[in-house]
Amino acid sequence: MKKNMGTADRVIRVILAIVFAVLYFTQTVTGTAGLVLLILGAVFLFTSVISFCPLYTLVGLNTCSTKK
Repeated sequence: MKKNMGTADRVIRVILAIVFAVLYFTQTVTGTAGLVLLILGAVFLFTSVISFCPLYTLVGLNTCSTKK
């Protein structure tokens, strides 16, 4: 797997994952919508940690800066 996520993209995903988790665990969003947000937050966190997004590969997007 080649990295395809830049730093800004990773930070935004981590922040969104934290917001989704807070919304779920404070029971602001419950039920199916809450579970969907929690799973989406986990995916965001996982892809941020490994710096790779499979969807970016399918679309041909790369936000990682290249080193020269």
